[in-house]
Amino acid sequence: QVQLVESGGGLVQAGGSLRLSCAASGRTFSNYAMGWFRQAPGKERDFVAAVSWSGGNKYYADSVKGRFTISRDNPKNTVYLQMNSLKPEDTAIYYCAAERGPNLMAGRYGNLAVWGQGTLVTVSS
Repeated sequence: QVQLVESGGGLVQAGGSLRLSCAASGRTFSNYAMGWFRQAPGKERDFVAAVSWSGGNKYYADSVKGRFTISRDNPKNTVYLQMNSLKPEDTAIYYCAAERGPNLMAGRYGNLAVWGQGTLVTVSS
């Protein structure tokens, strides 16, 4: 099983950019699809983006399509989320997730998903 640690969050003005990283421990990182979810105060955890185990397939929420890019580097056991043209409504805690099977690539997570601790992204207007 992998363990996940996110980094890269912070405060940015609207229109700015941030890159989140999620470092995974364990030798089986490449067996997992990886995803990013976010949770704003008082709201549910929402899907943001996912990438298949090979990096060849990617899936995005409509709200971030064209602005965010997910990628992974399997030799480095790391997944990234490049966030451009940030909006105040992107403010949330961003969580990295790892799961075998089809859930993440369908924009959802299952009971066996592994989570990081989250990193806060705040976008000021």
